[in-house]
Amino acid sequence: MEVCRPLKTDDKLKHRPLNPYRFFRGMICLVVFLSTAFMLLAYLGPGAVLLRYLSIHYSRKATSFFFGLWLSMWPFLFEKINGTKVVFSGDDVPRKECILIIVNHRTEVDWMYLWDLAMRKGCLGYIKYILKSSLMKLPVLGWGFHVLEFISVDRKWETDETILHQMLSTFKNPRDPLWLALFPEGTDFTEEKCEKSKKFAAEAGLPVLTNVLLPKTRGFCLCLETLRGSFDAVYDLTIAYKRQCPFFLDNVFGVDPSEVHIHIQRIPINNIPTSDAEAAAWLTNRFKVKDELLSDFKSQGQFPDQKPEEQLSTLQSLLNFTVIIALTTIFTYLTFSYKLCMVYVSLACVYLAYITHCKIFPMPLEFWPFVKGKKDE
Repeated sequence: MEVCRPLKTDDKLKHRPLNPYRFFRGMICLVVFLSTAFMLLAYLGPGAVLLRYLSIHYSRKATSFFFGLWLSMWPFLFEKINGTKVVFSGDDVPRKECILIIVNHRTEVDWMYLWDLAMRKGCLGYIKYILKSSLMKLPVLGWGFHVLEFISVDRKWETDETILHQMLSTFKNPRDPLWLALFPEGTDFTEEKCEKSKKFAAEAGLPVLTNVLLPKTRGFCLCLETLRGSFDAVYDLTIAYKRQCPFFLDNVFGVDPSEVHIHIQRIPINNIPTSDAEAAAWLTNRFKVKDELLSDFKSQGQFPDQKPEEQLSTLQSLLNFTVIIALTTIFTYLTFSYKLCMVYVSLACVYLAYITHCKIFPMPLEFWPFVKGKKDE
């Protein structure tokens, strides 16, 4: 998962031209998204994290509600403001399942379009991503990733294995819905990376893929090993774009994409092999299927089994937006009207920066050794 590249200078391939209106509207959107994110994190972020000392479950419910409202502004931007058409195909997605999602990584904004699906299924605040640790250094957004319990990795298995196992082990509570999103390719797709992937696959006797990179299997196997008893299914999502792949600023300014196509295949967890070697081979085979799907998409312009999906409610989106703006307005007023609130915001920023840098996720007091010892007496 990567953010973010500048707009390309060649507008001929864009779905819409970057005119002054779209540029001005995009700048307003950026200011709104960043300012609302900052105020919500400053006032609600520390409380959500500290609530974990009492209950991880209720901390997650609070985080899911408030920050789910903020995340809902992105599908609203994509579909209602930019006019991007999101087309779903394949299997239906039941609500409130605990699932592992495996997705191909076409470009830096693939992960954001999973919010369009999660919002329709009432699980927007429960989606978690495994992402590279450098993204946690982004101002404000990195704090948000931490509060939302995104799992950061260094792409060094010697250190990532322990971190992944520790974080994944906290998601076993059946009361907490979970959408865990994994991009097994490890990076976004480029022709240069594809050539390297093909060369490695040919030398290793693995499938040579042209539209996706060969998946890295160890993270997938660890997710299965740790949470197999909690997952209801694995969802194999394949994402494709009409015309060209968009980048972050293309989304902000509304010049691309015209259509996002998401093909879904639901695989019950019991249908996936239990041994690491067989699970790794299964994942590689799934990416071979993805490669074929994307080849067909290039020639046909759509995935098979395309189906109508419920449209986002404009009224609900506007209501969510109004709540976020109202909270931001109140928090901004308090910050600049009362010195005590200004001090609180400053301390909150220091606290959020510290726990994000140190990867701190408090555990309930009942798990602390001295408290547990008293209970055992």
